[in-house]
Amino acid sequence: MTTSDHTPSYVEKGKGFDRDMTYVPDRITAGARTPEHGPVNGELWPVEPGRYRLIAARACPWANRAIIVRELLGLQDVISIGLPGPTHDQRSWTFDLDEGEVDPVLGIHFLKDAYEKRFPGYPRGITVPTIVDERTGEIVTNDFPWITHDFFHEWKEFHAEGAPNLWPEELREEMDVVNKRVFTEVNNGVYRCGFAGSQEAYEDAYDRLFTALDWLEERLATRRYLMGSAITEADVRLFTTLVRFDAVYHGHFKCNRNKLTEMPNLWGYARDLFQTPGFGETVDFDQIKAHYYVVHSDINPTGIVPKGPDAAVWETSHGRESLA
Repeated sequence: MTTSDHTPSYVEKGKGFDRDMTYVPDRITAGARTPEHGPVNGELWPVEPGRYRLIAARACPWANRAIIVRELLGLQDVISIGLPGPTHDQRSWTFDLDEGEVDPVLGIHFLKDAYEKRFPGYPRGITVPTIVDERTGEIVTNDFPWITHDFFHEWKEFHAEGAPNLWPEELREEMDVVNKRVFTEVNNGVYRCGFAGSQEAYEDAYDRLFTALDWLEERLATRRYLMGSAITEADVRLFTTLVRFDAVYHGHFKCNRNKLTEMPNLWGYARDLFQTPGFGETVDFDQIKAHYYVVHSDINPTGIVPKGPDAAVWETSHGRESLA
């Protein structure tokens, strides 16, 4: 849904929120090989240092995931990054933080130009994260679950020494179950609350969200991270929602049974991750708040951005070391 003044509309009256999960399904793999895991519904591109540019706004939780994984694996010198600004209209994310409001590598203002260059008249939403081929300026993929999966599995040759094992083989089956529940009930659950078009849809989404958060609170009582004693991609996926919870989702999306700071295990866990190199430095609370409170004008028509909460609380002691 859109409005005539180029302001995107996300709420459809009388209905629940249904995320469009149709993306450009191409994948980047070592030697353009067929990967062992996941679908191959599009083209396969070869891993090639210096060829691809990750476009990932700090405001967006799905893009924040890609930024964190790139940092954790040490791929900064292998895959370049472009950072759109936090606000946009229905047309596209834009590079308004760069000099001249143009990405210095791709030479474009609108991210949609990379989509249109490969797919003229591209009919779907312009999303982040997106990977663009620097040679042609064309989109490669915006299929966010597989972007970070393949950063780990397909770019291993270029990982930094000591990079974490984000997808332990012995935990993969259980991790797939955890990831699915975190995505449907938490990552996407906050959006189903915020973009609900009826009271019934909202209350159903609200109940499902807090049922999942209670499950996570219990799970994290006896383990430092979601899968045990080491950080995995499951933690990255949950973190990007938790770090936005009190600043945005609690009020803006009406996820207000309680704040994250009132759930001791989840709050300690979230601070533990925030204070881990590769996590907290990727978070920009001003950009996060500007994105949600300005772009979602159907929810917040005044466009007023809240001053709080105080970000300094994220640096306080978490006390999770004993669970390691």
